[in-house]
Amino acid sequence: MTYRLPPSSPRPAGKQDARSGDPGPEQLHRGLHSRHIQMIAIGGTIGVGLFLGSAEALHNAGPGLLLTYAVAGVVIFFVMRALGELLVYRPVSGSFATYAEEFIGHWAGFATGWSYWLMWVVTGTAELTAAGIYVRYWWPAVPQWLPGLIALAILGVANLAAVRLFGEFEFWFAIIKVLTIVVLLVMAAAILIFGFGPLGETASLSNIWSHGGVFPHGMAGPLLALQVVVFAFVGVELLGVTAGESKDPEKTLPTAVRRVIWRIGLFYLGALTAVMALVPWNQLDPHVSPFVLVFAKVGIPAAAGVVNLVVLTAALSSCNSGVFSTGRMLHALARDRHARAAFGKVSRQGVPAAGILASMAVMLLGVAANYFVPEQAFAYVTSVATVAAVFTWGIISAAHLRFRAAVRAGRLRPVAFRMPLAPVSNYFVLAFLGLVVVLLAFDAETRIALYVAPVWAAILTAGYFFTRRSRAAGPQDAPPDEEIPEPSRSR
Repeated sequence: MTYRLPPSSPRPAGKQDARSGDPGPEQLHRGLHSRHIQMIAIGGTIGVGLFLGSAEALHNAGPGLLLTYAVAGVVIFFVMRALGELLVYRPVSGSFATYAEEFIGHWAGFATGWSYWLMWVVTGTAELTAAGIYVRYWWPAVPQWLPGLIALAILGVANLAAVRLFGEFEFWFAIIKVLTIVVLLVMAAAILIFGFGPLGETASLSNIWSHGGVFPHGMAGPLLALQVVVFAFVGVELLGVTAGESKDPEKTLPTAVRRVIWRIGLFYLGALTAVMALVPWNQLDPHVSPFVLVFAKVGIPAAAGVVNLVVLTAALSSCNSGVFSTGRMLHALARDRHARAAFGKVSRQGVPAAGILASMAVMLLGVAANYFVPEQAFAYVTSVATVAAVFTWGIISAAHLRFRAAVRAGRLRPVAFRMPLAPVSNYFVLAFLGLVVVLLAFDAETRIALYVAPVWAAILTAGYFFTRRSRAAGPQDAPPDEEIPEPSRSR
């Protein structure tokens, strides 16, 4: 059985693979195994935002930060379930940019793909800079730009060699982050139950509410912490970019998506609850990682060094994800004729080498700029990355709404893996993301994103019309009734 492309769908560029939707001659290699996908999903929910960013957020919001993470976690769960349903419908390497192209329109596909590319280039550059700072903790004499350059070279070689090496790097990066949190949780449970160690007499779950209450600063604290929390979750959608290179995506991707909610509960709510039970929130230093403080008070030798290694791992993991995702997004944009055709080709190793090298070159410029640009400028840029992430999640939810509308109209068949409570959950996600954007205006450092966003929108609009003229000069799009293989259905 076949389906007919809706009028807004892009023309398939060549013979397509029935499972991936990617052009046959430029098809990516499916080298990511189930264990890679599972750990990529886990790693995407654990970042520097938890290990470092949570310190200032706890200081400003108090224990009410748990509510912020809980609500944001539910939103992320709905976003991932919407993405999961679309991935089962058609597991393509372009993921949400491709779905935006198909269900919303050409401009949405163009804007989503390039905005996501920008987000990861910016994030990768910032993480490379951060890596230099973390390495100097042990070797202060090392120039800050050198560790970032070395890290980019190693990660670039790994990504160019084979997608499996990207998966292996992410697998072990995620293992380190997970083990750190598991050690914290086990240690906290032992102290709370048996009273072990220096914190045995003062540790208690009552520490969470007995120092000014759960909302010591009112609701303003948890609300203003929203943008910090949202930035902590940036990267969770990376699972969708792996769709075109996952073995047996109809099984592995839904399984990974289903587990997102308990991972958020365990790694964020569990870890922060453990921290505040061991050390009252008002005794935490906003400039010191709460993990460092807790491990030091427990008596673990070189606690700061251990956590610094974990944070360095998180930064390298984020940069690795940036190299991977930007190459794939340029590949998808080229396939839809929103970028140069060269980016749509793959190497003999089955990776989009041109897209990877181009993205690395931009990141390299960012590393060089670190020599001239003040450190605060990177904080401004990461707030722009947060806006790009919010835009991406909004596009996923909107594309899912259009997909469900096509299903109800009988133009597409439903899949068994469905987003719960749709369309109410879609509107809840969009309202929440809108609130996050509004709250950016209340902080001087994040407000810059609201100034940059219109400029980026203007650049995107100009770029779109330029590529549109190029498309018109080339081969015409296929008629709307062109048939494509039936999308994969859920297990």
